[in-house]
Amino acid sequence: MNMVSKKATSSEMLPPEMQQSKIDEVRKQIGPQPGKLSMHCSDASVSRYLSTVNWNVSKAVKMLKASLKWRLGYKPDEICWDDIAYEAETGKMYLANYKDKYGRPVIVMRPRCQNSKSIKDQVKYLVYCVEKAVMDLYLTLDQEEIVWLIDFNGFSVSNISLTAAREVINVLQDHYPQRLAVALFCNPPKIFLPFWKVVKNFCDQKTTERVKFVYSEDPNTTKIIDELFEMDKDALETAFGGRNCEEFDIKMYAEKMRDYDSRAWNKLSNVEVEDDADPNELPPPPLLLEVTAA
Repeated sequence: MNMVSKKATSSEMLPPEMQQSKIDEVRKQIGPQPGKLSMHCSDASVSRYLSTVNWNVSKAVKMLKASLKWRLGYKPDEICWDDIAYEAETGKMYLANYKDKYGRPVIVMRPRCQNSKSIKDQVKYLVYCVEKAVMDLYLTLDQEEIVWLIDFNGFSVSNISLTAAREVINVLQDHYPQRLAVALFCNPPKIFLPFWKVVKNFCDQKTTERVKFVYSEDPNTTKIIDELFEMDKDALETAFGGRNCEEFDIKMYAEKMRDYDSRAWNKLSNVEVEDDADPNELPPPPLLLEVTAA
């Protein structure tokens, strides 16, 4: 089994005291932030921005300031279910009711179920889902990344939108840096590959390295899913090799998410994030197979 060797990142090459010094400098330049914005200026949050720009303080400050400004205007944490319910009706994207072996939240996407032509609304629903996954991460405190499962069964040319893809990538990379654990592209058809060759030019290297292609008839790629999930349990959908064959139930999901909306921030307000927590003490991500698109 050809495993990816874990390459040393710039953060791993920096001594812990130097990392902390850079984190402190970014926080000093950003200054105190009111209310919920302060959560996005914790040591752990700042370290993600620094890691994205190879621990360049000035670039991290610029990036974080832009994110804080975006949050003030876009108000992603205030999006509620009723704001995006139409976008969710077909099950084209949802926060799964299970996590991977490492306790990381999972977002499922099904491009064939696209039901909207409004890129603005599509992005808003994406942000809603990511915010909910991030809330889970804040509540558990032992993980920082999200797993994405993309089911390409039934994908067609009508599901291709370069503009939408670019908007999604910009939002995720600019405002949720280092939140991607892995994105598994499951059974993408050949017509998707030319599109991906264009889209990946919008992605930074760290993002493209975490995109893996999985084909159900190729055991060398399905082992990736075996590494990430408990395959003997009933939660994972059959589209990803699991046992769960139930159809997406919008009524049940809507009830779940409305309840989530009402409780999540109340729970989060009682969580104390340790600013001096060492990000290097978090459990390591799983090793992944080296898989590329054919």
